[in-house]
Amino acid sequence: MSLAALLVLADGRFPAGGHAHSGGAEAACKAGRIHDAATLEEFCRGRLHTAGLTAAGLAAAAALGLDPAVLDAAADARTPSPALRAAARRLGRQLLRAARAPWPAAELDALAAAFPRGAHQPVVLGLTARAAGLGPPEAAHVAAYESVSGPATATVRLLGLDPFEASGVLARLAPELDAVSDRAARAAHRARREGPGALPAASSPLLDIAAEVHADWPVRLFAS
Repeated sequence: MSLAALLVLADGRFPAGGHAHSGGAEAACKAGRIHDAATLEEFCRGRLHTAGLTAAGLAAAAALGLDPAVLDAAADARTPSPALRAAARRLGRQLLRAARAPWPAAELDALAAAFPRGAHQPVVLGLTARAAGLGPPEAAHVAAYESVSGPATATVRLLGLDPFEASGVLARLAPELDAVSDRAARAAHRARREGPGALPAASSPLLDIAAEVHADWPVRLFAS
């Protein structure tokens, strides 16, 4: 396992398109559900244990070598919002384009051929981690971290929140992030024996509803 590869993949400056997405934070800010560091932490905690856990499980399973087409179908089943499915595929397409430059691999080429419009981002993330020499725990950590770092960064722009406070939110969530990542990696190993039904499928109905509302806004700062 390359620690340097893990850092590159988790770096917010990696050109995977995540900077254009708020992870639901833009809609939550407009609705008043996020208005300061405390409410940002509540939002991120909820997202980590729902969408973050689900994404981490899919990423860990892909890194373990499970069939990406099966995992993509599992991701679709776990994403009831059409807007979020579309966003996940756009992010997956951008991540795959970025990943094939530093970590060329036959598996990534095959994924690009099989999903020309983009596979779900967590599935691409897991295969990218595999190509970079990383395992399921590392893939799960990156997915879980992205589920909270995106909203935290977006809120700095949306509310003018002090970036030190936003970083403090992420630091306080670190133990829970580790626990979610570990749970996701263990589920991935079960899925290799039992099938994709063993992967987490935590729901977040408010995120789904907000994503559909956000997609209809005529003017918005973030794509999702």
